[in-house]
Amino acid sequence: MTKKHSPAEERRAAVSTDWRHERGPFDFIGDVHGCTDELIALLEKLGYTARLEGTGDDRRAITTAPKGRRAVFVGDLIDRGPASPDALRIAMDMVESGHALMILGNHDDKFLRWLKGNTVKIGAGLERTISQLEGEGDGIKTRAQAFLATLPSHAWLDGGSIAVAHAGIRESMLGRNFPRARDFGLYGETSGRVDANGVPERFNWAADYRGPVPVIFGHTPVQEPEWQNNTLCIDTGCVYGNTLTALRWPERELVSVPANESHAKLKRGFGLPPPRPVFDPATAKIVPVPDTPDEVEPQQPDSRPKVG
Repeated sequence: MTKKHSPAEERRAAVSTDWRHERGPFDFIGDVHGCTDELIALLEKLGYTARLEGTGDDRRAITTAPKGRRAVFVGDLIDRGPASPDALRIAMDMVESGHALMILGNHDDKFLRWLKGNTVKIGAGLERTISQLEGEGDGIKTRAQAFLATLPSHAWLDGGSIAVAHAGIRESMLGRNFPRARDFGLYGETSGRVDANGVPERFNWAADYRGPVPVIFGHTPVQEPEWQNNTLCIDTGCVYGNTLTALRWPERELVSVPANESHAKLKRGFGLPPPRPVFDPATAKIVPVPDTPDEVEPQQPDSRPKVG
């Protein structure tokens, strides 16, 4: 029997994650978290330009892009940093101008739920974003709600040659849009518990990834990006005082700018978490969880169109 989902889950799943028709080259940009000055500096280093003009509802970002290239934001534009509304404006105007694509992050998703009037816990930097929106007018809220609602938490790009996710994605989930894949894209591999630091316990899904498609992601701050099993985390903790990083694709070139200052404290330190431990009764050992086809919903055929 096929599992039934709530209307809210079905609406979320309706957002397409199969973007194989979107062709590169790309410049993937890690978690911004409201660090707009560093974002502008990074864009300029990559050959883009971005400047902000106007006030209130008339404030807009004027952008240009290198010929043939587009930026791809891996999500978490907002929260914790000093200028989340302007980070939103830059991303929205770049996407509208055809200069960028964007993936939804868990902070962006929580902000979207707040914009819709849902009950959310105000914390983890959302309180700063809300405060920064005071006096901005309702225009940016209306625009951000419509924009964020169109974004998936992962996307399969460039004819299937590259994928991007906010927190991670399993090979079996690529290009699919069911709720489990969406949640994995937003949060990665989690236990549902909090760790000793009082934050959600995470596991390193990338340690078990064996897919041929490279996956670029963010969500978990690392000191320096390092390829692991054809995956690369480019969240280098700008809001925590480290750097803001981009990956130029297909060149595989890393480009970064230093943070101007630290705006938040990183509770568990830099670095990817450990793999999820599982007890194997056959060997009486703890082993990582493999990437198995059961991550796909039961009885769901592969409806992904072929892209040549």
